[in-house]
Amino acid sequence: MDKLRILVVDDESRMRKLVRDFLVKSNYEVLEAEDGAAALDIFFETEGIDLVILDVMMPRMDGWQVCKEIRAYSKVPIIMLTAKSDERDELLGFELGVDEYISKPFSPKILVARVEAILRRTSQVSADTVLEAGGIRIDKAAHSVAVDGQPVELSYKEFELLSYFMENKGIALSREKILNSVWNYDYFGDARTIDTHVKKLRSKMGEKGDLIKTIWGMGYKFEVE
Repeated sequence: MDKLRILVVDDESRMRKLVRDFLVKSNYEVLEAEDGAAALDIFFETEGIDLVILDVMMPRMDGWQVCKEIRAYSKVPIIMLTAKSDERDELLGFELGVDEYISKPFSPKILVARVEAILRRTSQVSADTVLEAGGIRIDKAAHSVAVDGQPVELSYKEFELLSYFMENKGIALSREKILNSVWNYDYFGDARTIDTHVKKLRSKMGEKGDLIKTIWGMGYKFEVE
C-alpha cells in the first residue's frame, strides 16, 4: 500500500526535522515547507496530500491564511501548531475548519497519535455507509451531507461529529464520550472544543440544528421527534 503523504509547514527547521523524523518512523511520507507561500505551492502542485501540519506564526504568509486558502479548495485534515495558548486562537482555528489544534511545546508522540487517529478514520470509511434521519443524509464514502435534499458544506471534524450523533440517535452522550469517540485519543482540553463545534454545526444545519439537543451539565443528544 502507498504511504500516506503529510505536508509539514514550519519556519523552524529543527521543529520540521523533529516532526518529520517521528512521522517517517511511523511509515508516513513527509513533504516540508518553510513558510506559508511555499506550503501553498507544494499543496497545489502535489497530488494526494492526506494531511497538513501547519504552524501559525510564519513569514510571508501565516498559518491562518494558508488554512483559508486550502479550505477554499479542499477538506484535507489540518492540524495547527502554535506557540500561543490563547483561547481565541483556538476558537479561530475551529472557525476556519482546523481539525486539531496543538500548542507548543508538545510531545511528538502525541502529535503522531493524533495524526494516526485522523487518518485511520479517513481511510476506513466504508464505501456503502449512508446515514439518514430527520431529513439529514450523510454519505460517508462521498463525504457529503444533505439537509432536506440541499447539500451542506461541513469541515472534516463537523462531519465526524454529525456522523457520530446520527449513529447514536436518541442516546445521551457526555462530552467526555464524544471527545474519546470523535477525537479518538485522550484529549488535553476541555468542553469548549465540543461546544464550539456543535455551535458551528447547528448553524450550518439551519432548523435541523435543533435535532442536536443540549443536555445541561452532561453533553448532547441527537433526537428525531
